[in-house]
Amino acid sequence: MRTQEVRWVLWAVLGLNLLVALAKLIYGVATASLSMQADGFHSLFDGVSNIVGLTGLWLAAAPPDDVHPYGHKKYETLAAASIGAMLLGTCVYLLWTSYAHWQGSVQPQVTRASFMIMLGTMAINYGVMRWERGKGQALRSEILVADSHHTGSDLLTSCSVLAGLVAVKLGYPAMDPIVAVVIAAIIARTAWSVLVETSQSLTDMARLDPEQVRAVVLRNAGVLDCHKIRTRGVPHHIFVDLSVHVSAVMTVGDSHDLAHRVEESIKEQFDGVAEVIVHVEPANCG
Repeated sequence: MRTQEVRWVLWAVLGLNLLVALAKLIYGVATASLSMQADGFHSLFDGVSNIVGLTGLWLAAAPPDDVHPYGHKKYETLAAASIGAMLLGTCVYLLWTSYAHWQGSVQPQVTRASFMIMLGTMAINYGVMRWERGKGQALRSEILVADSHHTGSDLLTSCSVLAGLVAVKLGYPAMDPIVAVVIAAIIARTAWSVLVETSQSLTDMARLDPEQVRAVVLRNAGVLDCHKIRTRGVPHHIFVDLSVHVSAVMTVGDSHDLAHRVEESIKEQFDGVAEVIVHVEPANCG
């Protein structure tokens, strides 16, 4: 259910991103405006990232198997990381194009339609960003949150484009490639934030506070102590393993029941926990 909803959001965002990208690119080429073209390519990469995200979700939905006993959830994280990598590629392209444009001294044209297209696409991007980010947080989806950052960066770049168009209209055509460089810097910052977030999942960073987990475990009658608490995974699919001390005279059956209660209490307290492994040890045992 969650995967289907995330997939539906990505398809909707893909259509809107392509609409915005084509509007900027077509008019940017027609008026020789590098900043509009740059912003159009940025929006186009939003669409590409949606396709990457859909592919990642399809791979992540596969059930655990002998080769991947913990499942395939990190394919979604890999898809999000690839979005960050594509953003960095966009930066390189924009910097190279800005230099070539500067050397060629191309005179862009600025019309009333230029401003109307930019303002219209900005309104669409703002709506898409708010909706996608809200869905990403509600569904605990790395791919949706990462993609919303990508879409949101369009708003910043579009503001730069508008400023550049005003400068060109006032007789400063050199501002067009300069604005494109500013856009590249904004995209680079967004790429960095996406890559940092995805690296946390790929490097198995702890997802829950051990002290909070310990406090929940100790509420279960029969648990004398809790230690060796480890957590990892993606935000919506967290693995937990820990050790608990129990009375040395507790039976195997009672120990099993206690481990089950500990598992359920953790899942009830923390969202996104998929699996809990409880190691039961007799008191005073290392």
